Amino acid sequence: MMQQQLQAMLALQDEINTLVNDNWREQEFAWYRAIWVESAELLDHYGWKWWKKQQPDMDQVKLELVDIWHFGLSLELQQGRPEKVAADMTAELAAMQAAPGDFREHLEVFTLNTLASRQFDLVGFAQLLADTGMSFDELYRRYVGKNVLNRFRQDHGYQDGSYIKNWAGREDNEHLAELSESLDASSSDFSDLLYSALASRYAEANTAAV
Repeated sequence: MMQQQLQAMLALQDEINTLVNDNWREQEFAWYRAIWVESAELLDHYGWKWWKKQQPDMDQVKLELVDIWHFGLSLELQQGRPEKVAADMTAELAAMQAAPGDFREHLEVFTLNTLASRQFDLVGFAQLLADTGMSFDELYRRYVGKNVLNRFRQDHGYQDGSYIKNWAGREDNEHLAELSESLDASSSDFSDLLYSALASRYAEANTAAV
């Protein structure tokens, strides 16, 4: 199941990267830098200031981990075909045993490894999932949801600024979360079903607004 989910996510990441830039593999985008910046944002949501009371915002922490996963998958895709990459990633994840620990310290190690190698520290990322209690199935559902939303935004004018995130009185990610929970994430066409449901609701909202 994990390998199938990985292969599906890698294929989706390739699609969204290609939608943004047809020749994304040749562009040598600094995916590692994006991971580094997202890691800093992630730490802010988790909390690190000793001079004030802070409570981790775990939903935002998980959202940031999903964003990092997007960039990590892009780095992994630079290594070869999705099928082979998925098999390699599955083997690496299956070989490790991660127990929850100090999230902030593990995040720093993960970020340092990313900057030093300019590659995705898959083992370090798996440790962060363990620290936050985020299962691989949850990562899959959240990733597919965010990927669908990114693709939907691109298809509806996100790059030229014509897309409006708020419709029918709510943000698009709220609509997405609701629709995602109503669908079977184990379905092989989960992403297509989710995109269709989001498009239908968006069309209904725009029709009602006229």
